[in-house]
Amino acid sequence: MTLKIIGAGFGRTGTHSLKTALEILGFGPCHHMYEVRRSAEQIAYWTAAAQGAALDWDKIFAGYTAQVDWPAAYFWQDLAKHFPLAKVILTHRDPEDWYRSVEGTILPSAEIGRTQDPDPMGRAGSDIAHQIVVQKVFDGRMHDKAHALRVFADHLAYVQKVIPAERLLTYDVRDGWDPLCDFLGVDRPDQAFPSGNSTADFRAKKPYLT
Repeated sequence: MTLKIIGAGFGRTGTHSLKTALEILGFGPCHHMYEVRRSAEQIAYWTAAAQGAALDWDKIFAGYTAQVDWPAAYFWQDLAKHFPLAKVILTHRDPEDWYRSVEGTILPSAEIGRTQDPDPMGRAGSDIAHQIVVQKVFDGRMHDKAHALRVFADHLAYVQKVIPAERLLTYDVRDGWDPLCDFLGVDRPDQAFPSGNSTADFRAKKPYLT
């Protein structure tokens, strides 16, 4: 099995809804941060990745057809080169809404969870998020809203510049099934587009945030 879909979008841009949608469409299982937090093997892979180790992408994604969300989204360009036939989906949303969501979810989870999560797997996952997302993606300046919004905008522009248009879907999950199904060349399912992992949902899964 090899990756057919690479998710280049930042966390909190509808990546969990996209994961569920892709699995409904037959592109599953789909790798997401939640898979990392549930697997000691994945924790080991991504801890090494955070520390700059050389990575075996085929081993890391063995059994997966698609990938979305951090931590893997940080390596989207490496993945696009390693899996040259995979299509790339760049999720996005209103920048102000995105940052507000990040402030209530990923940022406190990465900062607090790495020491206060009662689950050791959760602590390890939060530490990976801190090292890759807070430190690498945002240069340790995730609390600086202006900086974070610049990183967000620059990322969107760079992906759109690097990935050929025929290989890329820039996608807002609020647009539902049609653009996604057209891009992937599959039929539209007869069910509502999935939603979930709201800020409230995210925080409810992490007792140290409530």
